Formats: sequence, structure tokens, C-alpha cells
Amino acid sequence: MTKRTRINQQITVPELRVITETGENLGVLSCGEALAKAGELGLDLIEVSPGATPPVAKIMDFGKYQYLENKKEKVAKLKGHTTETKTLQVKIGTGEHDLQLKATKATAFLGEGHRVKIDLFLPGRAKYLDQKFLAERLERFLRLIPADYKVADPAKKSPKGWTVVIEKGTAK
Repeated sequence: MTKRTRINQQITVPELRVITETGENLGVLSCGEALAKAGELGLDLIEVSPGATPPVAKIMDFGKYQYLENKKEKVAKLKGHTTETKTLQVKIGTGEHDLQLKATKATAFLGEGHRVKIDLFLPGRAKYLDQKFLAERLERFLRLIPADYKVADPAKKSPKGWTVVIEKGTAK
């Protein structure tokens, strides 16, 4: 757990809203009464929501509480999907079949929910070719991508040549 959970005597607030292990609300009790009630049941008093007014505490076994919190974190971590930016490199002389293969790869990346950065690599003097010609080459590749996408970052010059970033979307 990232935050430190206060239990039993570590709780210093004068009154708490107390909930039992089964979810029954005992109402607002003084800290001493809540500790006594937890002691009667042989369980711990755990501060679960310190920011609330009054703070919320739960009477339950601390080990079980930690186990349940860790379980929640693992489930949240599994559900969270991080998007990566995948890079594809295309040259102005790349053949039609190779462009088709790269377009298929871009579609697969978009299907997985990743962003795709497409680099139009320009070696040497090719960097000084007509801008319209270079933009048309990039557009030609983008037209080959069958998946629905939107341009996240429009085409612009980069140290390698031209770059455009696309991501999953509904409008081309």
C-alpha cells in the first residue's frame, strides 16, 4: 500500500464514524468508545477514510484489511491499460507491397489501443525535396491503413524527415 493506514492507538481524532466488518453502521462514536468496541470483538480499529468529516473507521482484522486492499490494487493494475507509441519507418522509395505490410502492422497497433508514429525517413539530399511531394508520400501511406484513425499530431519535419502520429479514432 502506498499510504500509511492508521490503526488502533494511532488514530488521534476525537470522534469517528464506525462501521463493522459486515458493513453495519454503528454511527459516530468517540475514539475511546470505538477502540473499546473493537477490543470487545477482538479486532482492530482501522481508519479507512481519514479525509471524511468525521473520519470513517472500520472494525475488522488488520491482516484481512491489508489483503483486501492489495487485492483491489492488483485488479486495478490489471484493468489499467497503458498506451505506448509504436514507431513505423517508411522511405520514399518503399514498394507498394512493403507499404501494405506496414499499414497492416499499423492497423494491428491501433487495434491494441496504441498510438502509431509514422516516420517518413529521408536520407541525405531527399530532405530537400519538394514539401508537397513529401506530404503526398506520407498521405499515400496513411490511405493504405484500413482501420479508423485520427491524426493526433499532424505531419511535421523531424530530424529524420517527416513524422505524423495517429491514434485510434472514428474520423480519418
